[in-house]
Amino acid sequence: MPELPEVEAARRAVEENCVGKKITKCIVADDSKVIDAVSRADFEASVLGKFIVAAHRKGKNMWLQLDSPPFPSFQFGMAGAIYIKGVAVTKYKRSAVKDEDEWPSKYSKFFIELDDGLELSFTDKRRFAKVRLLKDPTSVPPISELGPDALFEPMTLEKFTESLHKRKTEIKALLLDQSYISGIGNWVADEVLYQARIHPRQTASSLSDEGCSTLYKCIKEVIEKAVEVGADSSQYPNSWIFHSREKKPGKAFVDAKKIDFITAGGRTTAYVPELQKLSGSIDVKEVGKPKRQASKKQGADDDTEKPTDREEGNLGSVKSKKGTKAGARGRKPAKKKKSGESDEDNDSSDAGTDCDTDQVEKKNTGNATGRKQVGGEKPSKKRVQSNQTGRSSKRKAK
Repeated sequence: MPELPEVEAARRAVEENCVGKKITKCIVADDSKVIDAVSRADFEASVLGKFIVAAHRKGKNMWLQLDSPPFPSFQFGMAGAIYIKGVAVTKYKRSAVKDEDEWPSKYSKFFIELDDGLELSFTDKRRFAKVRLLKDPTSVPPISELGPDALFEPMTLEKFTESLHKRKTEIKALLLDQSYISGIGNWVADEVLYQARIHPRQTASSLSDEGCSTLYKCIKEVIEKAVEVGADSSQYPNSWIFHSREKKPGKAFVDAKKIDFITAGGRTTAYVPELQKLSGSIDVKEVGKPKRQASKKQGADDDTEKPTDREEGNLGSVKSKKGTKAGARGRKPAKKKKSGESDEDNDSSDAGTDCDTDQVEKKNTGNATGRKQVGGEKPSKKRVQSNQTGRSSKRKAK
């Protein structure tokens, strides 16, 4: 999904090409799932004739400041992207649409034409983005609930270290928590942890001061480099795990070292066991459990940006009813819940949505226990009925 570098690339493109220009035409899609809490007619009327004053971003959210409110706000979700006709804007690869075949694209949710003829479109082919019209985007969710922006509002090293030592959450889950630091998503988290040589499931509070300092430095370096090259992944350093994190297990290597895939922070996670050692009280066997839960078809390519549970929810429910043993029927929803919670950042609300896998596993374990107890009651009732029938038969015989 688009993360801080991709959204920042879009913001800079808008800032460089659209600021100071007047909106002369606006087309808003008739899609209430994406266009949030405002009619298309009201949206279009509110922005027509206004000038674009600035383009702002916090975390994975961007908004256009016009010469008067309200302002269009974009939560990119899983596949949101900004297109400016005739201008190259880096998009997250799964967000890309073929704008050269149709303009504006059939996936366009917000389209404007400016007074010099320039045209801009916000597209979302997966329909997990949100486009809002807000008087003050910073004062309401999701932006009001975000933690400091990883690029524009970095914590001091001292505050960062202090905050980590207070958290007993796994480090990747914490980095994905948008209420802690905003803008870091799945691939950025994997990269900074690899560069810092920290295991994704290491408890944050267990990191040494040196480990905290290294992680702080790597967050800064990875984000700044990605932003510097306009989120063009072909320009990312060859030493980054990014280039191999979507390869299949057993075929993924970085600097000749094997990449393994687990679930951490509720997300498919790439890491190098040889360099990222897990220390402390966490059971190493537990690390492998989420790996078995991953779909065989998705494997390392999953990246958990594929909303299989939400997009194909109905299909999934049909599958769970067919060809499944009664005893196993209750287990799939538990997995789906975990996957659903983890999807990124919960794309309908980026703030603080990435959950700790341990918590999800505990909930699932509790549910499984409950099911076993229920399953155990039925045979006991049958035995009671059987005994009663036997007794009555003996009485009749006498």
